[in-house]
Amino acid sequence: MFLRVARHTNDLEKIENFYVNVLGFERLGDFQNHNNYDGIFIGKSGLDWHFEFTQSHTEANHSFDEDDVIILYPKTISDYNELIHKLIRHNIATITAANPFWNENGKMIQDPDGYRIVISSLKAIINEIE
Repeated sequence: MFLRVARHTNDLEKIENFYVNVLGFERLGDFQNHNNYDGIFIGKSGLDWHFEFTQSHTEANHSFDEDDVIILYPKTISDYNELIHKLIRHNIATITAANPFWNENGKMIQDPDGYRIVISSLKAIINEIE
C-alpha cells in the first residue's frame, strides 16, 4: 500500500522551504494548473509515502485541534540534535504540546500553515540503546 497525505495551502513556496530546507525532506515532483491546482510532492526517495501540498484560487481554510499532530522520528540522537539545531538556526519556536507525552519525548513546532509537528527523540533514544 502507498500513502499520500494531501493538504491545501495558501503558500506553496513557504511550505516547500519549510519541509525541504528546514525538516530535510526532498521535493519529489510537482504539477502546475492541473484542474486549476498547482502542487508539490515532498517526502524521501524510495519510500511508500509522501506529502502532497496543493494551492489554487480557493483559499485554504485549515481546521484542526491541538492533538492533530505529525510525528517525525529521527533515526539517531545525532539526527535529532541536528534537526533541533536547524530549527534554532531558522528561528522556529517550539510550542507546548497538549499531550504531555510529546513534551517529555521531543519538541513541538508549527509549519507555515499552523499544523503541529513533533520532532520526537523517542525512537532515536531506542535506536541508540539497541
